[in-house]
Amino acid sequence: MSTKRLITIERHIQEQQKSHPSATGTFTSMLQDMALAAKIISREINRAGLTDLLGAVDTINSSGERQQKLDMFADEMIYQMNDHTGRVCAMASEEHDDLIDVPVEYDTGNYVLLYDPLDGSSNIDVNVSVGTIFSIHRKFSRGERGTLEDVLQRGKRLVAAGYVVYGSSTMMVYTTGNGVYGFTLDMALGEFLLTHDNLRFPEIAQYYSINQGNEKYWTPGIRRYVKWLQGIEGEGHKPLAHRYIGSLVADFHRNLLKGGIFMYPGDLADKGKPYGKIRLMYEAQALAFIAEQAGGYASDGIGDILDLRPHSLHQRVPIFVGSRDLVERAEDYIRKYDLDWQESYKPYRTQDAILK
Repeated sequence: MSTKRLITIERHIQEQQKSHPSATGTFTSMLQDMALAAKIISREINRAGLTDLLGAVDTINSSGERQQKLDMFADEMIYQMNDHTGRVCAMASEEHDDLIDVPVEYDTGNYVLLYDPLDGSSNIDVNVSVGTIFSIHRKFSRGERGTLEDVLQRGKRLVAAGYVVYGSSTMMVYTTGNGVYGFTLDMALGEFLLTHDNLRFPEIAQYYSINQGNEKYWTPGIRRYVKWLQGIEGEGHKPLAHRYIGSLVADFHRNLLKGGIFMYPGDLADKGKPYGKIRLMYEAQALAFIAEQAGGYASDGIGDILDLRPHSLHQRVPIFVGSRDLVERAEDYIRKYDLDWQESYKPYRTQDAILK
């Protein structure tokens, strides 16, 4: 590696802070703490088969899924990294039913942290890439402690978002609304080093990612759109290659680097997941914010995910995220062919939110 590229994530975050003269350093420290948590989680994932951290436990998370040992470890690590710092007023995790309050013995701060501690945990036992997703909102309620309305904010109000991929190497990607940057963990140094500067979706997309096994539940618009991606519908269109890992972070990361679209649509109105599977607060908002900063776009099939008014902590949402032209074309197909699904989804999409 050239010495010109030896920029640690700590140095990069501090350099970014200089562009905000009024910054206090609190926000910078939060991002540095997330980087440290990622290093610890990465270490345990790489040693999981040797330390009895593979497999599931007997508890069920808020989404009705059996929790994995590494899920619980990652969740606790992120919590402990942030509960005592005086920087956050509240936290929310996919693994918890309710808002996570800061312990009363610690001071609170001006930020809210949301996180999916270990995305793709069903892949843990088979040694496939998994990840962490996080996002940060500013507190705006007047009380000392954070409230649900501090958490249930539109994605447009995010001040930072990021993810970590634990794969052949560990990579952390983050944005504070001023570009997207990727850092690879040098295991020998124990440092995240800048390897991907100002990430952007390539102009020419290569891949589409969707669970083809769910095709029987797809709406007519999604079926036709996937045929278009495959070059079957329409004239003169080169087909995209299909790649689907089943870890949202890993699929999104590949498509960010190579160009493409990730989709988890809503099912037919009378089937199991009419609103999709992906969690708005812990997954979709963060990746939508990152995609926008990288020149991409994220939609629920009707409009911008970042414009959605959340109405619950564990709200699910259909998602189409990646290269802007591909996402906008998906919207076109849904608008044209999926009127029944739109009618069934819109009341859920627009129901009253805590945050007006």
